[in-house]
Amino acid sequence: METIKKFGFGCMRFPTNSDESVNYEETEKMIDYALKNGVNYFDTAYVYHSGKSETVLGDVLKKYPRESFMIANKYPGHQIADTYYPEPIFLEQLERCQVDYFDYYLLHNVNENSIKVYKDEKWGILEYFKKQKELGKIKHLGFSCHCSVELLKEFLDYCGDAMEFCQIQLNYLDWTLQDGKEKYDLLTERNIPVYIMEPLRGGKLASLPEEATRKLNALREGVTPVEWAFRFLLNLPNVRMILSGMSEFSQVKENIEIFKNDKPLNETEINALLEVAESLKDSVPCTGCGYCLKDCPKELNIPFMLSIYNELKIQKAVATRIRIDALPEEKQSTACIGCGLCAQNCPQKIDVPKELSNLSDILNSMPTWAQVCEERNRKMKG
Repeated sequence: METIKKFGFGCMRFPTNSDESVNYEETEKMIDYALKNGVNYFDTAYVYHSGKSETVLGDVLKKYPRESFMIANKYPGHQIADTYYPEPIFLEQLERCQVDYFDYYLLHNVNENSIKVYKDEKWGILEYFKKQKELGKIKHLGFSCHCSVELLKEFLDYCGDAMEFCQIQLNYLDWTLQDGKEKYDLLTERNIPVYIMEPLRGGKLASLPEEATRKLNALREGVTPVEWAFRFLLNLPNVRMILSGMSEFSQVKENIEIFKNDKPLNETEINALLEVAESLKDSVPCTGCGYCLKDCPKELNIPFMLSIYNELKIQKAVATRIRIDALPEEKQSTACIGCGLCAQNCPQKIDVPKELSNLSDILNSMPTWAQVCEERNRKMKG
């Protein structure tokens, strides 16, 4: 079977049993089917399924010739509680996956918090993995990120030419919502291939409102929302791999059928998808003009926080709130004193204090990144 290019099996959402353990039989069935139908790229990480994703993947793949599949794994410098020294983790990952090398290896989740760890020379993270590449333990070295365009530039500058690829969250909604276009363009300008996570925005783009569905059906009847999302990404020439975290056998079959056929979108269809994306946002109409900043007595970065608020209104993703958590406490939304000077200066007539209060309410309803890491570490140790 010819390899299906650009489609990767994400191993973060394996089917699970009632006790949250990985359902091995169903997972094996899905992986077997994927391999037999041309899928050969499997993306896992140290923390997925509390450490069991690597183990299950290794157990299933060991019956196949090593050259018939590729494993992408990740170093969790963004959340290890006890030590950031990479060697013991990396050796454990090789053992879990039952391989002698990784085809692709990523520094996991470079963000406003973790960049300090990745750049801290005392841990020697970048140098260690560059050495593993020289030794043949890693074929291709890259990184994944949930960060701003500015931070992406900073990390690329720090790494020099060491990074061969970058994995970002990208879909037709985040093309504008998370500055996806700017990130894609930056990576393309620097000749760095783009690998995609969250092509369906955690499932949000797998089911669309009736009006959006009607608009798209008028262009191509019978195309599912899932296919529209994948086709948008397949139209981007610098996208080398699109990952799908599948938890059901039917999803594996559906996705493989989509990727077997090359059906590029035209300009009208792309514009229609971007219009659908705008209709999904229900966002605060902040244009980022900055007029609200000049009189703020607390010197808060209001446009930045409103952009985070718009993202969290769509999906309460901890990877998004990280960017707020990285701010000093006196610069977060809770520091707003409600004076209203920002609202008086806003050309869009946004009730800024009200929206910042709404942002604080959302944040209070979510776990912090530190709490997520603590819980994951507890499960892994347990």
